[in-house]
Amino acid sequence: MLIRKIEVFLRHTRMPPTKFGRLAASDPRFVLDLRNGRMPRAAMEARVEHFMNEYRETTGAY
Repeated sequence: MLIRKIEVFLRHTRMPPTKFGRLAASDPRFVLDLRNGRMPRAAMEARVEHFMNEYRETTGAY
C-alpha cells in the first residue's frame, strides 16, 4: 500500500506529512487524507512514488 511506503519514507527522512504532501502531490492534506482512507488514482500513486525515488537519489536519504 502506498500509505505504508509513505510512512516509512516520512520516518526515515523526518519530513513532516504536510511538507511531503505539498512537494509530492501539491496537496498539504494528502497524507492525512490517505490515513483517513483516501484512495489515490494510479497516476497520483506513480507521481508520489517518483517523488520519493527522486528525493532518495538526490539527498542520499537511506
